[in-house]
Amino acid sequence: MPVELGSVLEGAVAGITNFGAFVQLPGGETGLVHISEIAEVYVRDIKDFLKPNDRVLVKVISVDAKGKIGLSIKQAKPAPVEHKAPPPRKKPQGSFEDRLARFMKDSEERLQTLRRSTDAKRGGRGGPGRKSE
Repeated sequence: MPVELGSVLEGAVAGITNFGAFVQLPGGETGLVHISEIAEVYVRDIKDFLKPNDRVLVKVISVDAKGKIGLSIKQAKPAPVEHKAPPPRKKPQGSFEDRLARFMKDSEERLQTLRRSTDAKRGGRGGPGRKSE
């Protein structure tokens, strides 16, 4: 059975080297999964990810003129589900001048509230804890 470029197959790890893993495919052919195609993370030692006779899902990524088959484990995994983008923000109501005036009014109210609470904590101008002269 000829191996087709882009097909996803299940195979068994036949051997492990320091540069990749050989995988026995269903038709009796053997392909190489390069170390860079084992996982999405950096792979220092292939033996941390694979053992001989492990069943793996691989994608055929290349077949050269000599019949060498290049495989990938990380490309055989299904694509991650995309998360929906948050809904677009609503445009502010009113003109820039209206929004600026509203901001200034809110800001002034907040400052007045802050000044009142600060004055009350310190005893403030002529408050009950202060003596008249």
